[in-house]
Amino acid sequence: MPDRIFLSLWLRDFEPQNVLSHFERMLLAFPFSSLRPGIAALKVYALEYVEPPLLEHVFSGAPEVETVIALCREFENQDCAYTVDGWWELFQYNNGWRLTPSRVSLTCFGPLFENEDGDHLRIDFGPETYYLPQPRLPDSARAAHSNLTSVVRLASDLEESLSVFRKKLWSESGEDFAERLESALDEEL
Repeated sequence: MPDRIFLSLWLRDFEPQNVLSHFERMLLAFPFSSLRPGIAALKVYALEYVEPPLLEHVFSGAPEVETVIALCREFENQDCAYTVDGWWELFQYNNGWRLTPSRVSLTCFGPLFENEDGDHLRIDFGPETYYLPQPRLPDSARAAHSNLTSVVRLASDLEESLSVFRKKLWSESGEDFAERLESALDEEL
């Protein structure tokens, strides 16, 4: 099973009173899918992920970001994490390369939520196979490059709209994603 790719962000002015404001700015900057309702669900967790969610809300249609944040505010607490599940568009192969809605999760961690990485905001971009060339598929290097460019552009956009002092693109195995990419490109050649 392929690793998942994440972007973690640490913010300069991340304080208990502005956690959801930062989350709102991240959601407003995110390029949700136009081919499928972008935001699909909201989950709110207290303390740590082993606890059942305080809220699981599935949206019918595409809600406004303000609606999502209003639901989060009902559970506003320093020990909560807020996760929006949704869609954004990436190139995927299905009898040819096409822009297709792809699952994504965006999370904001309250300062007292159990989070071993200590990041404030995190995006789960899905399986690394979307971002690495697949030697078995024609023209996969170009599609992977486009998908990875979307991640880099988003990281840059978020840096402009939030006071980011540190960012990290990583895979769940802990392997250096840049090395994995270089290895996959060597295979492609």
